[in-house]
Amino acid sequence: MIRVLLADDQAMVRSALAMLLTGEDGIEVVGEAADGDEAVALTAELRPTVVVMDVRMPGVDGVDATRRITADAFPGEARVLVLTTYNVSEAVYRALRAGASGFLLKDAAPGELAGAVRALADGDGWLDPAVTAGLLAEFAARPERIRPAPEELAALTCREREVLVLVAHGLSNAEIAAHLFIGEATVKTHLGRILLKLGMRDRAQVVAAAYQSGLVAPGSSPPPPAW
Repeated sequence: MIRVLLADDQAMVRSALAMLLTGEDGIEVVGEAADGDEAVALTAELRPTVVVMDVRMPGVDGVDATRRITADAFPGEARVLVLTTYNVSEAVYRALRAGASGFLLKDAAPGELAGAVRALADGDGWLDPAVTAGLLAEFAARPERIRPAPEELAALTCREREVLVLVAHGLSNAEIAAHLFIGEATVKTHLGRILLKLGMRDRAQVVAAAYQSGLVAPGSSPPPPAW
């Protein structure tokens, strides 16, 4: 059963989302939060599979709540699907860098919400097509840059750093999954977050960044498997 927590400051929006998801097989809405603080607290209490998070909420907003939920305090326990009325804005980039696994517009077709929730629960990511187009245009406009800034490396979680190191050592996604004893889809999600947080386009840039930043030393061996 996919356990879902809804976080939105508008009660009517939460009710509408709950109605859409309650009729879906294999999905259960286990709680509702009216702000970011409550979302973080209920995530710790209820251990949902997916948190459907509004970006703009009073007090602690959805971006900060996402960062706290996806931090090491909740390793791999909950994945965040961000909802917003804006297709491309600074909030999109902030939320993705904070660790969100998906992004969906509030005016998306009703069936897309359940599809996004299921995708995140399976370890995949989800980006609304309008958001994807905006992200691609924004990254294409960036000047070429390989070396990540120190604050960008610091934004990586412990698991993302592990994946980055193994990518730099030439391991495939399947080999990384076996090495860390996690699913291959989860590896893909971590790699996607690394690309977004470091502002890079592909695996080759990630490898170069790992060596240029000193995270991986030339001639070194990969760390031993997790088991």
